[in-house]
Amino acid sequence: MLLPAHSTLLFIGDSITDCGRDATGNPTPWNLNTGLGRGYVEHVASHFGAVYPARAIRVINRGISGHTVRDLAARWSTDVLAAKPDWLSVMIGINDVWRQFDQPLVPEAHVTPDIYERTLARLVRQTRPKVRGLILMTPYFIEPNRADPMRHRMDEYGAIVKKIAARHNALCVDTQAVFDAVLVHIHPMTLAWDRIHPNATGHTILARAFLSAIGA
Repeated sequence: MLLPAHSTLLFIGDSITDCGRDATGNPTPWNLNTGLGRGYVEHVASHFGAVYPARAIRVINRGISGHTVRDLAARWSTDVLAAKPDWLSVMIGINDVWRQFDQPLVPEAHVTPDIYERTLARLVRQTRPKVRGLILMTPYFIEPNRADPMRHRMDEYGAIVKKIAARHNALCVDTQAVFDAVLVHIHPMTLAWDRIHPNATGHTILARAFLSAIGA
């Protein structure tokens, strides 16, 4: 497993990362993981605790529902750089694409591919020298039909993530690919009613892909 003992791993992203986390930073006595949400971030942290307890890896969740890469850029200094993580995981892009389809008449909410690539690349370039490890997770659409307009667009943004990861020696988790492998057998709504927000099975798929990428 790539993360050494006493590492801090910070996740940042949108609602998929957020997944109902308590952003107050005040965990309740009966649930010390309340700040991690109920999604793949908590699954990853639980795996560390169960399989690698001696490594004492700290996991921080900085996902915020509805955010795009522009929102991440606006809070990058406080939510990422100030936390000084050893490892950083970024999954962003779903809302950047989604707003182009559910709000077509609100262009100011759209993040075009060039803006997406330029912004994400700048954040990665700024941060890569400051962290020991960086993981970029592609955005996804839980839809097997690649000709579907939103799926086709999401694949474009996924390709951008892969390109940036390769350029900056970052690990890349192809979340779309792992969902596609499962969708050979089941309908998308088995994993997410809106093909975006996964249920527990979908989050387990994401967590397994992440853990595989870091050799856990």
